[in-house]
Amino acid sequence: MIGIFGGTFDPVHYGHLRSALELKELFHLDHIRLIPCASPVHRDEPHATALQRLEMLKLATKNQPNFMIDGQELERTGGSYTFHTLTALRATYPNQPLLLFIGSDAFNDLTTWFCWQKLFDLAHIVVITRPNAPLNPLNDFLTVRLTSDKSQLKQLSGQLFFQEITQLAISATAIRGMIAAKQNPRFLLPDAVLDYIIQNQLYF
Repeated sequence: MIGIFGGTFDPVHYGHLRSALELKELFHLDHIRLIPCASPVHRDEPHATALQRLEMLKLATKNQPNFMIDGQELERTGGSYTFHTLTALRATYPNQPLLLFIGSDAFNDLTTWFCWQKLFDLAHIVVITRPNAPLNPLNDFLTVRLTSDKSQLKQLSGQLFFQEITQLAISATAIRGMIAAKQNPRFLLPDAVLDYIIQNQLYF
């Protein structure tokens, strides 16, 4: 079973890393793939370049077993679409369940995603929830795929599952703001990542 955890990671911080670790353990994943988005379709362009964000991810996960950095979206031109990423991963792993992890905010916009219904042909979608986070009502397409039985995720694809995890109140936006304001964001992100940010004068 393989987990897929995407994001801009601009920069990667302990909120991302703690969530990924908890998900890996909750779902007994063989590995979890952290996939930096090159050119997000539904949000502003990242501040750091694709290669800088990839390098920060590598530094952050250097000593974490079963965390894999997947740079495939950075190698494509144009907007980054989850459908294309999952299609490539399904070709690589034809016989393994794929779990796509998305936050509740992203889930509320799911029906605006490119080929969103076809995502379920390629993977399960696991929505990471937090207490009192608003969720849109499920349409008929999603309702029939909803399960609360984790064993159903041993199938290759097709299920919708909600999972509450520990979510640290850390945001990349706040970290960038602190750096711009000459405040110290240490202990919100790995030291190696902060050192890289300082050396490359990112977000100043």
